[in-house]
Amino acid sequence: MLLSKGFEVEVYTGTNEGEVIGLSSQIVKDLQSFVREPDSRNVEYTTAPLCNYDRLLCALLRPRKDLRQYLQSLGNYTIIPGSTLSLGDSTKFFRSDPDNHYHDYIEQTYHTKIVTASIHINVGIEDTEKLIRAYRLIRLEAPLLLALSASSPFLDNEVTGFHSTRWRLFPQTPDNVPLFTNHSHFIEWTKQQLILGTMQNVRHLWCSVRPNGDNRPYNLNRLELRICDLVLNPIHLLAITAILEARITQILNDDTLDPLQQSTINHGNLETELLKITKYNEQAVSENSLNAQLYRWQDGSQIIAKDWLEELISELYPLAKAKGFACFLTPAYKILEQGNQAQQWLQQHQQGLSITEIIQNAIVSVYQEEKDLEDKLCEQILMA
Repeated sequence: MLLSKGFEVEVYTGTNEGEVIGLSSQIVKDLQSFVREPDSRNVEYTTAPLCNYDRLLCALLRPRKDLRQYLQSLGNYTIIPGSTLSLGDSTKFFRSDPDNHYHDYIEQTYHTKIVTASIHINVGIEDTEKLIRAYRLIRLEAPLLLALSASSPFLDNEVTGFHSTRWRLFPQTPDNVPLFTNHSHFIEWTKQQLILGTMQNVRHLWCSVRPNGDNRPYNLNRLELRICDLVLNPIHLLAITAILEARITQILNDDTLDPLQQSTINHGNLETELLKITKYNEQAVSENSLNAQLYRWQDGSQIIAKDWLEELISELYPLAKAKGFACFLTPAYKILEQGNQAQQWLQQHQQGLSITEIIQNAIVSVYQEEKDLEDKLCEQILMA
């Protein structure tokens, strides 16, 4: 049995020329499954938890098709790729809900650092203690998934020097989030943060991975990966998801994969050292993605992110094959071979294309990818 998987997809809306325009108030009013973000220039849709990858593909595409049709009805508007305001304007905040007091806090505290677009992947895990154990492993390996997804090398029509400008800018709150030894630790820690004011509410836990559920921190039923930049290519997104599911499945079946048990790093406090490595790896990947030099949590040795991913995917392939989703895992090799979105965009820029031309070309390319997949696959799946 495969694990259930659902997505939260944040996207920018704007013109075919690449100008980002705030339309979320109209979208949320007229389209189901869409919710507003604090800034009106991006909007989020969610998919129901599904186990089957073919159905996941359609669940990703159908809301986007509805959104595109709706945007066309409003004027010359479309979905704009990338995880940052590539062509601007990051100096202004456009409130989507002026009466929302939590949004007041967000705007005043973080300003446009949070006006980004990303993918959150939720994977269902019923056993709460196993969920916390999986959180520990995935938190340490989350930088690898950011390396695959990086898509934000531009901001305000400038090359920033980072492959994931989003993750470099995004405020991780609170500053120090533990690996959590068990569910009780997570509950007590969360309650303490609310008392201290480092979290404004139970949703205000912004780190690469977090335990999730409908009544946090008490009732948990899924692990949420939050580190990934926006991946609009559905095949690439499902490849990242397949890596995540296979790795979670491994630790659900083998408790000894727990970093607090398996790591042989023996200098200082183990949790402190692991979190130090993870923070370093996240920042290294935000700068150089697949080319970043990282530290392994297992023993502290150094390795290039791309090489680590090749090792990990090869290790996970037999499990994915046995479970029947290996064909969704293997496109990750194509990302390693051809580069992620950020690397491809930077290469195009080095070859002479302007950032505006790159974004405009990407708008067309993403639309064509969606149309091809929708036409070829979704009708067959719905009829099956």
